[in-house]
Amino acid sequence: MTTSRERVLGDIRKALGKRAQRDEAAEAALVARLEAHAMGTIPERAKKSQREQIRLFIQMAREAAATVEEIKTLRAVPGAVAEFLAAHNLPSAVVAAPDPALQDVAWDSRETLQVRAGAAEPSDLTSVTTAFAGVAETGTLVLVSGPGTPTTLNFMPDNHIVVLRAKQIVGDYETVWAKLRERAAAGKSAGENMGNAAKKTMPRAVNWITGPSRSADIEQRLLMGAHGPRRLHILVVRG
Repeated sequence: MTTSRERVLGDIRKALGKRAQRDEAAEAALVARLEAHAMGTIPERAKKSQREQIRLFIQMAREAAATVEEIKTLRAVPGAVAEFLAAHNLPSAVVAAPDPALQDVAWDSRETLQVRAGAAEPSDLTSVTTAFAGVAETGTLVLVSGPGTPTTLNFMPDNHIVVLRAKQIVGDYETVWAKLRERAAAGKSAGENMGNAAKKTMPRAVNWITGPSRSADIEQRLLMGAHGPRRLHILVVRG
């Protein structure tokens, strides 16, 4: 019996004609191209020193309607979070990513803060997460999914606070993909030596976030928080 899937694929092959026939040389060329990971065109504004990249990232993030605050060390995170909540008249309860990168944050240094670690729930208004990288050319944050970085934290709460180390800021998108591949390769190698529990591959989801969520699809009226947080606050950690 011919299934619907087989019929659809058969129609596609018939429409393609000769192109549907396997060409081993073309297939080998395609595999080689995919494995080479050739870099795309990098804009001139991304080819800057690290200090200039940090400055550009902050500028571009603010132009995309995000707010940015520079802090010296992770010790300043609780105070910066508390001040953000107070400035927007928000409850003092936040949900934070169970990320080892946040383990040195002394949340109890601000007694008014109520911090729960884990994935976001519908009732959560504010989340605190880390980022894998920041891209200077567009002021974009790159967040990856994983046990310590639940994706729900990026989209469910109305307010999203991201802790980003200045050294994680790079000039362009291509550099981020290269770093993701390096991390995956290093994790896979470690897993082979230490067992499957330590093995890591590319993350299931890689989210590129530029500013808070918005849409102007309905009557060309800008609506903030259409598909995610209506506020995005970035804490750039210099130290």
